[in-house]
Amino acid sequence: MSLIVLAAGLGITVQDLGRPGFLAQGLSRGGAADPVALAEGAALLGQDAGLAAIELAAAPARFRLTAPARIALTGAPFRALLRDAGAETPLAWNASHALPAGAELALSPLAGGYGYLVPGGGIDAPLLLGARSAHLAAGIGAALAEGDSLALGPDPGTQAELRIAPLPRDSTAPIRVVASLQTALFPAAEIARFQRTAFRRDPRGNRMGLRLDQGDAPGFAPSGGLSVVSEIVQPGDIQITGDGTALVLLAECQTTGGYPRIATVLPCDLYRVAQAPPGAALRFRLVGQDEARAAMQAHASALAGLRSRITRRLREPSTMADLLSYNLIGGVVSATAEGSER
Repeated sequence: MSLIVLAAGLGITVQDLGRPGFLAQGLSRGGAADPVALAEGAALLGQDAGLAAIELAAAPARFRLTAPARIALTGAPFRALLRDAGAETPLAWNASHALPAGAELALSPLAGGYGYLVPGGGIDAPLLLGARSAHLAAGIGAALAEGDSLALGPDPGTQAELRIAPLPRDSTAPIRVVASLQTALFPAAEIARFQRTAFRRDPRGNRMGLRLDQGDAPGFAPSGGLSVVSEIVQPGDIQITGDGTALVLLAECQTTGGYPRIATVLPCDLYRVAQAPPGAALRFRLVGQDEARAAMQAHASALAGLRSRITRRLREPSTMADLLSYNLIGGVVSATAEGSER
């Protein structure tokens, strides 16, 4: 069973939860920019969150299935169309679907961000250093291209037509950050100004990181920032460049850097930063260790409870080609059946 790539825009890759444990060898974890979307897709399919899926970085794509398969569509919303036997049917986002063999799936972005196509059984790409995900910055794997054939793993499940209420991705709520190794280099007034600043997500960015636009406000400057030596960095670190611009490092960031870091985004909030579309407002709030631990525990509980957010999807009659096979009114019986009232 395979998924054939008919067309693929820039930056479309296979992603899973990445490769932890290789920082000493110069390899960041990588993996999905929005791991919560992977977990939501896996929950819809009743499978493990470690499934490898297709990450669509705000780029259109078309695929064809060689056999019947279940899929889940999660993350930043895309326009999804199923083309089969000359008919074109829209598919709901944050939902699972059963697709027939030979069907074509067309996906096009609506507002930016990372969308995910999660097949039942996952993408059965070769394991490399314990993961199937592409890490383009490290030269592992490659972006998908027209003509690629992606093997799918065995899917033990059968349920489809389910919907999930996704976890919040609203970037207007403050992004929680904790102090980094260089936060103390910044004067208290600069840290307070950083938290007051209404940033905008700059259009420049990729899986390595994104820039924050502070408009006409002056840049941020540490005391003795030029004395910082290059040291370990990680996703979520907010670096301040020489001109005072803030950069948030994402999943595929480098493993060392010499720019001072004013703060670090909590992992439980980093997916909201990654999914913020260009121009979106972003504010940051420095929290203490106790609040940070509580936030991480609450996030872990939310992930563990994803299946409680799933309901059966109510289908639109206009999209049901097999409408007559459904009992649309419960309890109706034939007027001529034996035992029925006359």
